[in-house]
Amino acid sequence: MIRLRIIRPSTGPLLLKRTLTVPRRSASIRFTLNTCIKEKRRATLAAVSAIATLAVVGCHMQQATTSAPISATPCMDVLDCFTATDVPTSGPAETPAPVGNWTTGPTPPDLPGNGLAQHPMLYAGENFNKMFLINDGKVIWTYSTGKGFEYDDIWMLSNGNILFSRMQYIAEITPDKKVVWRFDCNNPPGPDHTEIHGCEPIGLDKVLFVINGLPPKLMVINIKTGAVEVQHELPFQQPPNPKGIHGEFRRVRYTAQGTYLVPFLTMGQVLEYDKDFNIIWSYKIRSPWAAIRLKNGNTLITDEAENLTREVNPKGETVWEFKNTDLPEQFRFASAPQSCTRLANGNTIFCSRGGKGGTGPQLVEITPDKKVVWVLQDWKTLGSASAVQVLDDPGVPENPGESEH
Repeated sequence: MIRLRIIRPSTGPLLLKRTLTVPRRSASIRFTLNTCIKEKRRATLAAVSAIATLAVVGCHMQQATTSAPISATPCMDVLDCFTATDVPTSGPAETPAPVGNWTTGPTPPDLPGNGLAQHPMLYAGENFNKMFLINDGKVIWTYSTGKGFEYDDIWMLSNGNILFSRMQYIAEITPDKKVVWRFDCNNPPGPDHTEIHGCEPIGLDKVLFVINGLPPKLMVINIKTGAVEVQHELPFQQPPNPKGIHGEFRRVRYTAQGTYLVPFLTMGQVLEYDKDFNIIWSYKIRSPWAAIRLKNGNTLITDEAENLTREVNPKGETVWEFKNTDLPEQFRFASAPQSCTRLANGNTIFCSRGGKGGTGPQLVEITPDKKVVWVLQDWKTLGSASAVQVLDDPGVPENPGESEH
């Protein structure tokens, strides 16, 4: 039995909800799938196997309400949304971003890996307010937010929407470049000035972020209802200095265990809080830009000032460490990595802003034993790298702990 109905959510694209019941012996299996579709576009549904493998015209299957997603890589299933004929070249809130002199940066010959074709990915960097979606070695979609600073965190969700932080605000946009949610900082300089440098989706309805300010605040907002579900003041350097808030925090992450992992960039520590904001784990390190709780229970911390990334176990013992000097000289970063992502195969990809005029690589992928498998240095196509999401890595991005970036 197949039932179709159109529903209009409060944000994002229209949804085609289909419920499929497949007889199997004396029982039945029910699947409920949410599929993004373009308005006034017909969907063609075809059952291609006894376990409900379905195909649709337009945006593809996105999310299942069964115990496991229909696809192990849901972001790959929605890439057609970004190249649909009704996706505008420039969205209604989009503003061109000025290009710097990095475009003259050379690309060395014979770099390891396959260049832009190495991974399908969502890519953004601090020095260029233009995000890039890359598939099959080509840029298939971009979005620009004009002058000013700066991209620090970016996510593609399983429904195809993109959530990003841009220092002055955070926002969620659809593949056809509509803004469905936005939270603005207090941008004028002064004692009430605030900034946001990181964000994380918690499901499709909630967003976690930290507001840099006096005091800084960790917040969770329900973007469907507008309700502030969590608001907690965090420690900050004393005496208070309004000019020092820029360096308070970058990334913040919600773990699969329901805790908050918070790197204090200028206070030299990573703290983990439980739901009641009791400190349950801490680690001192000079300049933690980002920290990720890995599936193995360890924590992967990027220290920008020391130009290193360190994996520590729950006891605080170092189990793996990477430094710029671990790379062959010709592949070394011109600017220390700020963040990284750990892939399902155990490899790690590091992001770098590069040097002036487009020098050094933007991305480097290494194996657990530090063998270089990919170097991306393509300043003619891309700007600096502060965040990358590899789209064919398994996991639902908005499920905390499934995406290690």
